Amino acid sequence: MSHPPVVLPRLTAMAKQAAPRLLEGVVAPLAVFYTALMILGETGALIAAVSWVYLGVGWRLVRRVRVPATMFLAAVAITARTLIALVTGNNAVFFLTPEFGTICISMIFLASVRLNAPMVQKLTLDYIHLPQAVLRHERMRRFFARITLLWAFVLLANSTVSILLYIHESAMIGVYMLLRTSAVAAISGLAIAFSLWAFKRVLRRLHTLA
Repeated sequence: MSHPPVVLPRLTAMAKQAAPRLLEGVVAPLAVFYTALMILGETGALIAAVSWVYLGVGWRLVRRVRVPATMFLAAVAITARTLIALVTGNNAVFFLTPEFGTICISMIFLASVRLNAPMVQKLTLDYIHLPQAVLRHERMRRFFARITLLWAFVLLANSTVSILLYIHESAMIGVYMLLRTSAVAAISGLAIAFSLWAFKRVLRRLHTLA
């Protein structure tokens, strides 16, 4: 069975498509959180951040607009973070709850593979249109399943490293933040580079088979 060739959009076009969703689903909740932290304190910041995410989800549901997978993931993460922080009332949880949210998301990634609905495929389709014929191809299905597994373990590794760094550097929060940001950026950067390379490779193979 032949499949039509697929050409990746230009990086600038992909960035224009991805930027608004990433800003709303990832960057904006963090900005709301830290702004509210300075004005309302920790509890107010948590409530403000979770309210922002659910407001975005609710607005789309009311307008019957598809909710991006990144927004659902943000809702899961911020909910876990808020509940744990409010229940414990522990200052350490302020820094560790994002990691518990990340662990929850990594479990969702693993479960999505088991359910034959790889989360990376859903995230990719938020930003890039792929023909149904390509999505149904066995090579592409295997690719999305394997990359989803990869990112499940990347997220788990990021959260594990962050927790271990906090345990050892909790007395010096500035050092902890610097080390954590560097470690997460390195791990995630390598995973992103590999994912893009693998994605382009599988598309080239499909083009060759067409």
